[in-house]
Formats: sequence, C-alpha cells, structure tokens
Amino acid sequence: MIACGRDPYFPAWPDVLQLNAFSPGLRQAAAETLLSIADQSDGVRCDMAMLLLNPVFEGTWGRRAGPRPPTEYWREVIPAVKQSHPDFLFMAEAYWDLEWELQQQGFDFCYDKRLYDRLEHDAPESVRLHLCADPAYRNKLVRFLENHDEPRAAAVFSPAQERAAAVVIATLPGARLFHEGQLEGRKVRPPVFLGRRPDERADEGLSAFYAKLLQAINNPVFRDGEWSLCDRTGWPDNPSYLNLVSWTWAKDDTRYLIVVNLSDRTAQARVRAPWNDAKDETLRLIDGLSDATFERSGSELQGEGIYIELGPWGFHFFRCERHRVPIMAAAA
Repeated sequence: MIACGRDPYFPAWPDVLQLNAFSPGLRQAAAETLLSIADQSDGVRCDMAMLLLNPVFEGTWGRRAGPRPPTEYWREVIPAVKQSHPDFLFMAEAYWDLEWELQQQGFDFCYDKRLYDRLEHDAPESVRLHLCADPAYRNKLVRFLENHDEPRAAAVFSPAQERAAAVVIATLPGARLFHEGQLEGRKVRPPVFLGRRPDERADEGLSAFYAKLLQAINNPVFRDGEWSLCDRTGWPDNPSYLNLVSWTWAKDDTRYLIVVNLSDRTAQARVRAPWNDAKDETLRLIDGLSDATFERSGSELQGEGIYIELGPWGFHFFRCERHRVPIMAAAA
C-alpha cells in the first residue's frame, strides 16, 4: 500500500510519499541519511516536523501505522546525528503551538509562525506579549516574514508595513530567516516542485532598505548580546503607545535601542530602557536606518523614559554612544 503524505487538516499532497515514522527500519535509515547530510552541510530544515510526533502520527494514520513505539521519532533520530556532529543544526517547521515540544525533543530552532500571524493581522500589543516568553523558548525560534509555504511578504504587507515588520524580525533573539526573493520584493510564490517562475522586476527601494538593514544588524551584539524588552507608557488621553514595541541589545559598551510602530497611525510614548549603568551619562542616539541623531540623558531613558513619536509603520534603529556627564564644581 502506498500513501501520500498529509496534514490531517488538509487534503493529501499528491507529490509526497508517506513513510511510516513508527517503523524502526525507517528511523534507522533516516538517521543514516542525516549523517551523510551532516558530513556535507551545517544543518537541515525538517518540513512539517510535528507530523512525526507519536500522538500526531497515530492520530493521522491510525491502525495503518501499527503500534505506537515507546520513544519519539525525533528523540531517536536527532541524538544519533548529534553524537558525531554536535554542532549540526536541526530546524523544525512547526505549527499548532508544538514548538516547545519539538525543542524538548532536540530541535535547535523552530519556526515562529505565531509571530508571523500576529505581525500580519493582530494588534501590536499581541506582538509584545508574544515576546514576553521564557528565554529558553524564544531564543530557539526562527523569525520570518515569508517562506516557501507562506505568501510572499511583498504580496501580504504594504511596503511600509513590510519594512516595519522586517525591522522586528531582524532584531529579535533567535534565528532570522530571509527567504529567496524576499529582498527583491518578489510577489509570486511558485510551488516548490516547479522548476521555473515568472520574471519580476526587482523593487529597488525595498532591496536598498534590506541591504541597509542587513548591514545594520551585522554586529556581534545581535548574536551574543543581552536582549531586553522595553517598558513604554502613554497618557490617559492618548493610548497610542500600545502600538509601539521596543527592545534593547547590550554587550559591554555596545548598545542598541529599537522602537517600531506596528500600526497605520501616528503613535507617541515614553520608552524606558533597562540600562541602570547609563543614568549619569549623555546618550547620542544614531539611527542606522535614517541617519537621524538625537541626544538624550541616561537618567531620562532609565527613569521616566524618552519621548518617542513615530508615524504609521515608522521605526527607530538607534545605536547608542555613551558620554559621561561632566561633574560641575560647586561655586565658592
């Protein structure tokens, strides 16, 4: 009997052959194949990885799969590869809020589909709440705006919205995924099994933006630094601060402050950074994406927060230069 692979909530994929994840022979063969791949590359992306979890596979295939094995598929396959290739990366495409479970079973990173959905159509506050997750979980998520299964970002988001969302996914902890064609603004998503695609004129403005953004995040602080979510507050008659999300990166004397307006209206807020060691300093805030420069006191940034106003889908990408405030001698 031959079966086509399937997601239990959708029709079967006519061009994918389903193998039995409960079979010991299949698990051994998969490990051997992955060992061969690990000899040649740095990692693999595992498509629809949650479909091979024992309860999911059993629920999809029932008695056709045979008895459920005592161990999970990934708990067998991943350690078999990591034993000889400990730095080989496993990335899971994951849905149904099963990212944490897959991380526990050995995956180094899992797709953050929840963030993608919230950036596309949820309120900005839902994005901020999503980022409050435990570091052990959030640091192993893959942030993206498009992949081979999702519509092209340029076809889903307005130009301004895509730029704001790109600043978000590029400056969060975890892995960042930029899909082939995304930087040029392609809008047609051809099927992965099709070896051709239509010609599309590159969006030169978008390409220039992405080039500047990628250059801006090419700093060790965005890989090895400490990430912190910022508090932001508003006023009783102005709740627009809820449309802003903000965070910082810090490593030694390198500091960055990111603020993004995830709405189609102007927003104001006071943004406070957790930099207690900068309260006696003057901070020069240099926006790496617009070249704008501001000076603010560290005590203001750490205290009531600095005033921020951003237009629809606006953002600041501040690199912070620190200068100690001179101590004035008392008058005689």
